Amino acid sequence: MPDPVLVGPALAEFQEARERISAVVTQTPLESSHYLSNVLGSAVYLKCENLQRTGSYKIRGAYNRLSRLSDEDKARGVVAASAGNHAQGVALAARELGIRATIFMPVGVPLPKLQATKDYGADVVLRGHTVDEPLRAAAEFAEETGAVFIHPFDHPDVVTGQGTLGLDILDQRPDVETVVVPIGGGGLISGVASAIKQRAALDGRIVRVIGVQATNAAAYPVSLAAGAPRDVTILPTIADGIAVSRPGALNFEIISSAVDEVVTVTEDEMARALLVLLERAKLVVEPAGAVGVAAILAGKIRAVGSTVVVLSGGNIDPMVMERVISHGLAASERYLKLRIPLPDRPGQLARVSGLVAECNANVVEVLHTRHNGGLAISQVELELHIETRGPEHAEQVLARLRDEGFEPRVDF
Repeated sequence: MPDPVLVGPALAEFQEARERISAVVTQTPLESSHYLSNVLGSAVYLKCENLQRTGSYKIRGAYNRLSRLSDEDKARGVVAASAGNHAQGVALAARELGIRATIFMPVGVPLPKLQATKDYGADVVLRGHTVDEPLRAAAEFAEETGAVFIHPFDHPDVVTGQGTLGLDILDQRPDVETVVVPIGGGGLISGVASAIKQRAALDGRIVRVIGVQATNAAAYPVSLAAGAPRDVTILPTIADGIAVSRPGALNFEIISSAVDEVVTVTEDEMARALLVLLERAKLVVEPAGAVGVAAILAGKIRAVGSTVVVLSGGNIDPMVMERVISHGLAASERYLKLRIPLPDRPGQLARVSGLVAECNANVVEVLHTRHNGGLAISQVELELHIETRGPEHAEQVLARLRDEGFEPRVDF
């Protein structure tokens, strides 16, 4: 169990920050989830920061940081770099405080995040194709202009602002025993873990805090094993909001002391979690914000009493959501893509369609071709996209086709 004496902000600082940011931050709902409770084996509640102003928790840290700037610093303006959520948090905080903000964003940033940042009044500059390039550009801009660089996670005021979320959780669910939090650079979980551990200790209680990272962007397991922050190579991930290659120095120090465990989830597991949140909780959540739910569904969280899962953001591009939903359906075996070689003679397509219909599965798309490699000259290939009710139903469809002599190959 981590040492209860923590590095970082004191409990009084979290409480002061909570008062400071109350002008712009709302206390988001804490919703119970019967579905996830059944999966985990104990009560599960969803902390809906996807419903926060700007669509994520980031406004907490951004507003706390900007509001503590001196008048001289405010007059110089601020600069930040972000793929979306931090950008929107800084932009809104700057607007509310009358500070000029310049935000560097990657060229491929989703349009809704780009437009929202502009709508909050920030000057947006597109630079590079990863978050690292806008970060370098922002640092150069700060050096050249004197603007104050607002780090997305590695600063005491940002950590303190994010930690106010932990106080909200304890107010809304005083009996909580486990809190599950997404991790990117570590600003959110370091603040939440520090605030929760300190306040729970006053009541003589211990609350577990578990962090979750995307497998393709998991700097913390490597760093914790090494005892110091380490760089990792970021692989393609739908969780762009937590794709950070190196832990923050302050964040790592706090997390090493205050976080009980860090687990990782795959792309398929995140896609499935988004689908569950849409269908079961009627909540729109971005992939980075859904990693805690993904960890529960994948059996990576051990049930210990009342559990709160932080949904850290809901800023997802509708085009990305469409792809992720399709991927989630495939990962749940509710959407099958089949390739079936057939004799090149009339009636075969009708025969296959009839068998699928007998199993009460729904054909979504059909491609019938003679031109795929590997086919005999007397064969065609049928590509079917089929909706099913889940793994058992999918296997029934496949078994029925095989029983009739067909050889379906599942692509996804």
